[in-house]
Amino acid sequence: MSLPKDDAATLSARWSQGVLLKRDVFSTVERGRFRSADGEVEGVLRRLDQVPFWSFGLALHLFWRERRALMLARDLDVGPKLLWAGRRALVRGFIDGVALHLAKPHGDLAYFRSAKAALRKLHRAGICHNDLAKEQNWLVGRDGRAYLTDFQLAACFKTRSRLFRIAAYEDLRHLLKHKRSYAPEALTPKERKVLARKSPFASIWLKTGKKVYQAITRGIFNFTDREGGGRRLVNDAPVLVDLIRRNPEVRDTAIVAFADRRVGVGLYAFVEADQSALEKTLRSELAAAKGVKPPEHIQVVHALPRDAAGKPRTEILQLVAMNQVDLIEPMMRSDADREFLKDILEQRKNLRDRFNFEVAEMDQASAKREAS
Repeated sequence: MSLPKDDAATLSARWSQGVLLKRDVFSTVERGRFRSADGEVEGVLRRLDQVPFWSFGLALHLFWRERRALMLARDLDVGPKLLWAGRRALVRGFIDGVALHLAKPHGDLAYFRSAKAALRKLHRAGICHNDLAKEQNWLVGRDGRAYLTDFQLAACFKTRSRLFRIAAYEDLRHLLKHKRSYAPEALTPKERKVLARKSPFASIWLKTGKKVYQAITRGIFNFTDREGGGRRLVNDAPVLVDLIRRNPEVRDTAIVAFADRRVGVGLYAFVEADQSALEKTLRSELAAAKGVKPPEHIQVVHALPRDAAGKPRTEILQLVAMNQVDLIEPMMRSDADREFLKDILEQRKNLRDRFNFEVAEMDQASAKREAS
C-alpha cells in the first residue's frame, strides 16, 4: 500500500528519516526529525505504506484510533503531541525517555505518583488507553516523569458510561501491576484491593477472548514477547547463546533484538571475550551448526555491562543495538560507567540506522559535568 500523494508530499518536504524503531503488520515506526511551524523538532513517524494487504483494514482502524486519541490528548502533557496527521501517516512528538522494562524504576515512588497523575488526566479527558499491560507503552522520561505512548488501542468517550468506567478501571489496574513489580512496598491498601478485584469484563476476557487473541497475535502476527523481538528473540536467541558459549574463548554472551529495515527483526549478539577476531570464528561455527539463523550482528567486547547482581544490563545493550544512543546517558550511574561503555559504542556494528548526534550526546553531558 503506497501513501496518498498528499501524505507523501508532506513527508518528503518535512520529514528527515532517522532510526527504525519498529515494523510489524500494522505499521512502520521511525524516529527522525520533523519541520514544524516552530522549527525542526524530533518526532516519531507511523506510516502504513509497508503493511501487507491482508492486515491493512485493521491497521487503518488502529491508525485512526491513535490519531483521534492524540488529537484529544494534545495539551495534556502525558504523552506525545500530534505534530501532523495525514490519511495513512502521522507524526507525533518524540518523548525523551526509555520504556519501563528498560528503565526498571525500582523503588521510584515519584515515578508511580506521576504515572497515576498522568492516567487521571487522560481519563478526565475521556480517553482510555487500553494497552497499558505492556511495559513498553509506559515511558520513564529524562525528567523522571511518567509518559504514555502507542495509542492504537485507545478509546475516546463523550460520557462517563459504564464501558468507560470499566476501561478506566483496567487502565489503573495495569498501572498498579507495574507498581507491584517495581515498588511493591508502596502499594496502599486501596490499591491492593484494586489489584485483587478484576472487572467482570477482564475476568471473562481472561477465560475466553485472551486465548483467541494470543492465538492470533502469536500465531499469525508473530508477536511473542514484550520487547518486540518476536519468535527470534524468544525461540532462537537461547539456542544461539548456547552455541556461542561452547567456544572456550567466550566468557559470556547476551543477545538482544532490534528493528531492521531488511528483515524486520534482527538479533545482535554481544560476546564477552578478549580477541575481536573471534567474531569470524563464531560466524563460521554458527553456520556449521546449521540450526537457527545466526545473529545479524556479533560484537566482541572485553566486558559486558553488568548490574549489582552480576547480570548483563540488557536494557543498555538493547539501546546500543537500536542506535538509541542518546537515551543511554540518563541510565549511566558514574563516569566509570560512561568510560566503560564508550568502547562498546565506538565499535558497535548496527550503523545502518543512526542519528548524527549519537555519542556526542554523552560527550556533551560529560563536558557539562566537567564545567560544573
